[in-house]
Amino acid sequence: MAGVLLVFQVGQPRIWMSMSRDGLLPPRFSRLHPKYKTPAFSTVITGIMVAVPALFTNLTEMTDLTSIGTLFAFVLVTGGVILLDKSDPEIRKGFRIPYMNSRVWVPVLLLPAYVALFMLTSEFSIEAFMGERLPVLIYFGVAVLVMIVAVIRRWSFIPVVGLLINLYLMSELGVTNWMRFLIWLVIGLVVYFTYGNRKSKLRRQNGT
Repeated sequence: MAGVLLVFQVGQPRIWMSMSRDGLLPPRFSRLHPKYKTPAFSTVITGIMVAVPALFTNLTEMTDLTSIGTLFAFVLVTGGVILLDKSDPEIRKGFRIPYMNSRVWVPVLLLPAYVALFMLTSEFSIEAFMGERLPVLIYFGVAVLVMIVAVIRRWSFIPVVGLLINLYLMSELGVTNWMRFLIWLVIGLVVYFTYGNRKSKLRRQNGT
């Protein structure tokens, strides 16, 4: 886990630099150090945002928060693959995914697996589901909805499976970690809608 956090510490300033160049963050985040040619301001801000919370959290909390953020990134990727598969056919794609019709594979493989999983988890008391394991209960409802939509719209089966697996792993992290994750998500959305949405390079290119 120390190695993972160190990689995040090194990579995050570069992510903020790229976002700044796209107009999603203020220009200062993309300025390079005159001598070392590194995103100095982004590096300092990253260090502060990592070091200060680490003083008040234990290793388990830090690990779970890192895990839920990473899994959410995987959810965005698999969801993006589903949307890309149905995007404008005139757009030249750099890759294609193997297509497996969800209308065939969801009833055959996925639905029986989720019925068995629900029967196994239903052995827990309802009090447990109303407490720390509430995200698991919500997940089953979301999974059923995703499977229904996947069958109706004939989504590719592989990204649907990836989406559901990552959501399940996120649901196992408990309510407390979800609350922390949602706080960070809200902060990110506030930054986007108050600054990035108006200053985005893509928005300027489209003339909107």
